Amino acid sequence: MNESTHSGPAYAVLSALGYLYIFFTGLFTRLRVAGTPDREAGIYATWHSGLAIMLYVMKGRNISALVSRSGDGEYVARVLRMFGFNTVRGSTSRGAAQSVMKLVEQGQRGFHLAITPDGPRGPARKVQPGVVYLAQKTGLPVLPLGVGLSRKITFNSWDKFELPLPFGRAAVVYGEPLKIEEGDRLEEKAAELEAVLNRLNEEARLLAAGNSLQ
Repeated sequence: MNESTHSGPAYAVLSALGYLYIFFTGLFTRLRVAGTPDREAGIYATWHSGLAIMLYVMKGRNISALVSRSGDGEYVARVLRMFGFNTVRGSTSRGAAQSVMKLVEQGQRGFHLAITPDGPRGPARKVQPGVVYLAQKTGLPVLPLGVGLSRKITFNSWDKFELPLPFGRAAVVYGEPLKIEEGDRLEEKAAELEAVLNRLNEEARLLAAGNSLQ
């Protein structure tokens, strides 16, 4: 896929600067990991606020990510591709069926899939139905991830986006794979995933602060 929806020098320059910032910040960040990364194909899911550091952590892992077709999404898509991600442009709300078809194709080609389930416009930390619908239709498990940062700038945006600062700690907590069966109620599974992501994020916050998990 990897199509672009917007063009112009500003997109190229600002995306390159974003990539360089995240890359060098990641180099000078101490990473703590809890849980076991799932080696089977699945759908990675983490809140939109923690996207920046996850681009560095998950780089080069054969992941195909769903990205909004908006102008902001164009910046994200370009940075993702610089980190070795494949991108599918679309949404889990409007035009969800077409996005699902594209992602199913990517899964069949051997890619892991990735979605921020509260994106692209929120509400923050509220799972939209697209991710559980995708899991149900593909048969792939959702692989939930929690993210925490010890040094960051939190933006006054809908998602309270967290920009990592160098020389801090980052924590990633892997949860258990969540299967969505054909007969499951999507609303119930979305609520279950939402609770899991919030718990994992709190555990990651504690880890990044230097605490240990019990």
